[in-house]
Amino acid sequence: MNITALLSALETNFKLEAASARLLIVGLGATGFSAAQFLQKTPIKFAIIDSRSHPPLIDALREQMPDVPVFSGGFDQAALDVATHLLVSPGVSLNEKAIQKAMLAGVTIMSDIDLFACATNKPIIAITGSNGKSTVTTMLGDMGNTAGVKTAIGGNLGTPALDLLQQNADLYILELSSFQLERTSVLNAKAATVLNVSADHLDRHEDMNDYAKEKQRIFRGDGTMVLNADDPLVMTMRSEERACFTFSIHQQADFYLKRDPANHLVYGDQVLMSAEDIRLEGTHNIANALAALALGTAVGLDMALMCQALRNFKGLAHRMQKVGEVANVFWVNDSKATNIGASIAALNGYNHKVILIAGGDAKGADMQELAPVAKAKTKSVILLGKDAGLIANALDGCVPVYFAGNMKEAIKIAVGLSLPGDIVLLSPACASLDQYKSYADRGNKFVEAVMELRAC
Repeated sequence: MNITALLSALETNFKLEAASARLLIVGLGATGFSAAQFLQKTPIKFAIIDSRSHPPLIDALREQMPDVPVFSGGFDQAALDVATHLLVSPGVSLNEKAIQKAMLAGVTIMSDIDLFACATNKPIIAITGSNGKSTVTTMLGDMGNTAGVKTAIGGNLGTPALDLLQQNADLYILELSSFQLERTSVLNAKAATVLNVSADHLDRHEDMNDYAKEKQRIFRGDGTMVLNADDPLVMTMRSEERACFTFSIHQQADFYLKRDPANHLVYGDQVLMSAEDIRLEGTHNIANALAALALGTAVGLDMALMCQALRNFKGLAHRMQKVGEVANVFWVNDSKATNIGASIAALNGYNHKVILIAGGDAKGADMQELAPVAKAKTKSVILLGKDAGLIANALDGCVPVYFAGNMKEAIKIAVGLSLPGDIVLLSPACASLDQYKSYADRGNKFVEAVMELRAC
């Protein structure tokens, strides 16, 4: 890392002068901890504040950085009053009263992604969307490395962005959430995409327009835009002044799915590969593959090697993961579908009706959109979690609904409903924290219950 170049970029973009700045990291989770480790290598003075009395990484921080001031158990007003800059972790809402007060007082808000953008001159691909961003990010990572370009992936997915700099990569691929984007202002990605926009996190965003507006921030800069031609809201983001690729599974676009005479992925008039070679469940994963190809093309990755990587890509755990077959019933784990759009995409990826397990914390989303898709794509729906009743009301009798207290009970009900050849799909359309530690924990419970069936 070139410290001189970093400090110059921070002074230019944020009026952050190392000699006089007082930077306060808000939130001591993975993002805040990575920011502290990064800033410790610079002359910038910083402290950390967290509303929790014992933040999860405070012991590690005190061991590694015992001289860094930490304010925990609330947002200490005295600490906020002396700050010139706030680096706000994505888990902390900008609507917090203490943050709002600081903003009104003229304190500069920034993010770890801003620090990252100021710290590297290597190309960045930025990916957001309500659904599919982890899959596309991981696909692209495989494509870059298969093409011989040292590629690092992270951000909202796995490794915090600033930690990626230790890999000294030649290409960085960042998955970014709306929470990360709303506090990021200087990212200029060489290629960027909004894969889709559907209702999600409406407990933190005012409405769908506000949510989409935060997603659109990924296009700040002058890099190539990659847009989903099948999503009208995404297409409104197009700028005629920017290079742009479109992708589609329903119509002709720059990258699209050609269905006649067989299903192929096509770029312009060039047939790239058979859709049958993609080893993932659901047509929405064809859209993800097309998006990844468009982004890779925008940064100059070799097309043949990208297609090779796609043929070898096995997908992510908890994302349309084929768990197994028991008594000729097929079980699929899509626990990462934490919003309604992800579940709708999963259901629309099937040509026949499935048994759906759903429910959890709906995060303020309107579940009415699920009803027509459930009617068309499910034989029955098994609901569990905090908002099971809300979803049942939205379905309004369009399909048979059953209630379960936990995952094991849901699996037991599914066994009783299923016939040979059926698919049982866990695609919750909701967050998991009402009953589980994470979507991964929820998915693991599903997998464990299915494995117990196989042992019987």
